Amino acid sequence: MSELPPNERQAAVDGAITSRRSVRAFLPTPVAEATIREILEVAARAPSGTNTQPWRVHVLTGAARQRLSDAILAAYDDPAERAQHSEEYDYYPREWVSPYIDRRRKIGWDLYGLLEIGKTDKDKMHAQHGRNYVFFGAPVGFIFTIDRILAQGSWLDYGMFLENIMVAARGRGLDTCPQAAFTQFHRVIKRELGLADHEMVVCGMALGVADPDAVANRLVTARAAVDEFTTFHA
Repeated sequence: MSELPPNERQAAVDGAITSRRSVRAFLPTPVAEATIREILEVAARAPSGTNTQPWRVHVLTGAARQRLSDAILAAYDDPAERAQHSEEYDYYPREWVSPYIDRRRKIGWDLYGLLEIGKTDKDKMHAQHGRNYVFFGAPVGFIFTIDRILAQGSWLDYGMFLENIMVAARGRGLDTCPQAAFTQFHRVIKRELGLADHEMVVCGMALGVADPDAVANRLVTARAAVDEFTTFHA
């Protein structure tokens, strides 16, 4: 990319970033292992404090992906069983305040509106949320873990690694969906993937080719203007 003219280099990088979105329906089109490896090699250039590189990646395809999905769905679809599973860390705040709760509600109802799911359609909501656990039909699923000994700084580093994966995927014409939903079923994941005791589930992610005809993929989320979240000091 360094050989590209500056304007083309900027367009390529900016395009990969701004075209990234959370895709919730994928085609079954396979993704070559070589491509997955390339994406992870690029992503691994993410910065990390003193080069600790805190990420650990489990790549799931084919029968392995299906086995994990089946195991999680068995727990998710059984109310008594589901009640026994909870997240190991707080991804969301324990108390919601504006503007965060407003943004959360908007994306939820925007998605449900596209899918024609009403506020009282609990079964449809349950089914839609359950699509997380089949990676929204993507042929590739990632489960990311981190060593429990690592601290908050390593989690910040991890976010940059995850973003690199998503941007590198866009550069190859692929889409992704990062998924915190997997954290609830970390015990199932540990059992199915044989995770070590020191491995803590950070999140999951779907990777594949977006289904252009899926209604869910019409969702376009809003972003606050720069002046809403930025203070310039001179």
